[in-house]
Amino acid sequence: MRVSFPVRSQIQELKNLMIFKKIAYLALCLVLFTLSFTASALAQQGNGVVKSTSSRPLNQPQPSSQKTSPVTKALVLSQPVNAPTAHPTLTNNITVQPPQPLVKKTGSSSPVNMMAAAAAKMAYSPATSNAMLGSIESMIGLPYHYGSTGPRSYDCSGFVWKVFSDIGIDFERTSARSMWEQFDPVFGDDRFKFGTLVFFNDLGHVGIVADSEGFYQASSSKGITYSKFAGYWEKRIVGFRKVPSTK
Repeated sequence: MRVSFPVRSQIQELKNLMIFKKIAYLALCLVLFTLSFTASALAQQGNGVVKSTSSRPLNQPQPSSQKTSPVTKALVLSQPVNAPTAHPTLTNNITVQPPQPLVKKTGSSSPVNMMAAAAAKMAYSPATSNAMLGSIESMIGLPYHYGSTGPRSYDCSGFVWKVFSDIGIDFERTSARSMWEQFDPVFGDDRFKFGTLVFFNDLGHVGIVADSEGFYQASSSKGITYSKFAGYWEKRIVGFRKVPSTK
């Protein structure tokens, strides 16, 4: 049986349509496969970025201009609990009071002021002590010169001899060692009364006690001056003597 031309044409059209549907189906499958593959690749790439970020050191600083991501928050929370934190700036004015000395000073270290304070503890009568203060004050600042007894310069024993000579207590001008051998020793509180002689450096140097803190001397570097015992001189003290008074 032969099929008429119109029927064959319709059959051919049906075949073509079926072929077209198959092609369209295959194309759709291909598109879906491509989309699925692309989505999977993008997801894997995103996971790789997160892993790369999380692998950074915990203490690595983050740029301040970027927003804090969940990964960054986790890193911040993982820092040590006792890590140093910033303290708020104090806005109140704080006034620091200087510490008060435990022992109140009774006088100035200035030679002239020490003269007035020294008179409170004297080895001699008030009149004799005042005269001694005046003699010492008149010589403060004069230069040292070995073997000199004034009036423009003095050595240590020459200075002591001149002071006592000015107040009317005469003795032979001699060395510090000879004065040590000639005069009587003193002990206890009498050692630091104004006018007592103090000897240093194996009896090679002598001065006049001002009080328990210092003495007057003819210094080879400073001339006639007041010096403190504390420090250099206290380690070199040999002893104390008193010149007998005739008044």
